[in-house]
Amino acid sequence: MKNFPPKNTVSHQETFNVKKSDIDVLNHVNNVVYLQWVNDIAEKHWDILSNNTINQKYFWVAIRHEIDYLQQAFLDDEITVYTWVGETGGVRSIRNVHIYRGETLLVKTKTTWCLIDIKTLKPTRIKEDITDLFNVNKE
Repeated sequence: MKNFPPKNTVSHQETFNVKKSDIDVLNHVNNVVYLQWVNDIAEKHWDILSNNTINQKYFWVAIRHEIDYLQQAFLDDEITVYTWVGETGGVRSIRNVHIYRGETLLVKTKTTWCLIDIKTLKPTRIKEDITDLFNVNKE
């Protein structure tokens, strides 16, 4: 049984079916598609959490992806993608994503994101206006 997302996090999930365009020559979901799902859920969750004031000051860039491919998904499988924010501090924040088919964990990822100041285009320290959205402890 799924024992996540951790109870002390702000999480989001989406469920959908695998499309033909997600399938590769081996007749399963292509690895790049999983990464696209990871990015898509991160963007959707950020859109839910953020607001115009925040979005006029900052944006995020991915600086590292760690991906464990555990099982395969196939055409028409019902997929649920879960995401939550992990350790956040300095200029970096970790976002976790788990991808399931039913109770089967297919993929788990950890992406490191860097907060960028929209005016300077340089990394900027993550302050309370962001950590309050995530409900996480600062370093």
